[in-house]
Amino acid sequence: MMNHSQPQGADYNYTVVRQFALTTVLWGIVGMSIGVLIAAQLIWPQLNFDTPWLTYSRLRPLHTNAVIFAFGTSALFATSYYIVQRTCQTRLFAPKLAAFTFWGWQAIILSAVITLPLGLTSTKEYAELEWPIDIAIAVVWVTYAIVFFGTIVKRTTSHIYVANWFFGAFIITVAVLHIVNSMAIPVSMFKSYSLYSGAVDAMVQWWYGHNAVGFLLTAGFLGMMYYFVPKQAGRPVYSYRLSIVHFWALIALYIWAGPHHLHYTALPDWTQSLGMVMSLILFAPSWGGMINGIMTLSGAWHKLRTDPILRFLVVSLSFYGMSTFEGPMMAIKTVNALSHYTDWTIGHVHSGALGWVAMVSIGSLYHLIPSVYGHGRMYSTQLINVHFWLATIGTVLYIVSMWISGVMQGLMWRAVNSDGTLTYSFVEGLEASYPFYFVRFLGGVFFVTGMLLMAYNVFKTVKAPKESLPALAEA
Repeated sequence: MMNHSQPQGADYNYTVVRQFALTTVLWGIVGMSIGVLIAAQLIWPQLNFDTPWLTYSRLRPLHTNAVIFAFGTSALFATSYYIVQRTCQTRLFAPKLAAFTFWGWQAIILSAVITLPLGLTSTKEYAELEWPIDIAIAVVWVTYAIVFFGTIVKRTTSHIYVANWFFGAFIITVAVLHIVNSMAIPVSMFKSYSLYSGAVDAMVQWWYGHNAVGFLLTAGFLGMMYYFVPKQAGRPVYSYRLSIVHFWALIALYIWAGPHHLHYTALPDWTQSLGMVMSLILFAPSWGGMINGIMTLSGAWHKLRTDPILRFLVVSLSFYGMSTFEGPMMAIKTVNALSHYTDWTIGHVHSGALGWVAMVSIGSLYHLIPSVYGHGRMYSTQLINVHFWLATIGTVLYIVSMWISGVMQGLMWRAVNSDGTLTYSFVEGLEASYPFYFVRFLGGVFFVTGMLLMAYNVFKTVKAPKESLPALAEA
């Protein structure tokens, strides 16, 4: 196992790590609270208060942008800057540029908070922000790449730890995805039209959209997993060879999976089939990563009884395995005929988003925050434990309710009478989903409550004098 202790005479740049870690918690609460509000609006429509800025249609892109790019990406910035310094045993390259990535990213998030409720949108999924903001994203992202790869170039170790391979791939690929998909012709300061048209636009969008999942929400967070699971478990990575095979297989295959979002559309049939086949093959490297993470606990399983941080990390891997089994299955055309446009898709997304992305981020932050603030541990292990159960129960309530609702919708929409007319109206399908919308709302409330506990725990940890939080006996 690598020694990630601090090198003699080199103090790491933890300032930017602390900033991103704290804003991750803040944006997590904001983004997830908006999610709970729009879940509530589907049960009680009057919660839009008859104002256009608070309608579901405007808050929904704000929710997705906030949880993916404000919460998720801030977590990636924090952990990648932390991990690259410790594994390369050198201070972060270009500290002023690192500071620029923090303030630049926060400015981009605030511009999204302003423009999306105003209805200023390019209407592209996960790429709704208008062209001036898109240019700002590209500038900040290229700066991020300079800082990250600059640190790797000046490393004092010969070896590049596997987590950095995943972070590096995520940074490069997201830059390419964002720049290509956001190509547009501006007609005013806040209005532009995509450079692509028709089915080509849809194809480029879902090449971007699914790889935002594949490279931002998977490769980046696998980088987190490959550092924090071994560190928290106190065990070496189960198989270094598997991590390399899993890395290259994931990189080679994920990029092809986008067309599975466009089954039964104007996209050429062969393209749909190619997307389906690649999605199915993708199951193997995805599970390779999950197995590698979980098997790292060999000889350390007993720690799950007493360590809720490790529990967050391991349960996140279980959700990762589950959603990367479900994804390829839903990419099969015949399954997709039932699942597409239903709540099942929403359940699948949140199985990955809440179960994998949020839980691995939370576990990683609980490990990282005491470290960058000079403490041995978090203020309260008991609160972490309560947070773990709130997050787990909330996620399960959310995804199970959406599975049931989604399959039921799919079956109701395709049911026909003997004379060929539809058995159910759309409204009847919606009525049947109503109770499940309430369970989803409840799941969201559980999850946000956990995040509020985390914020309190983080606040108390940050404020505590250094010597008051010694390492736990087992640590």
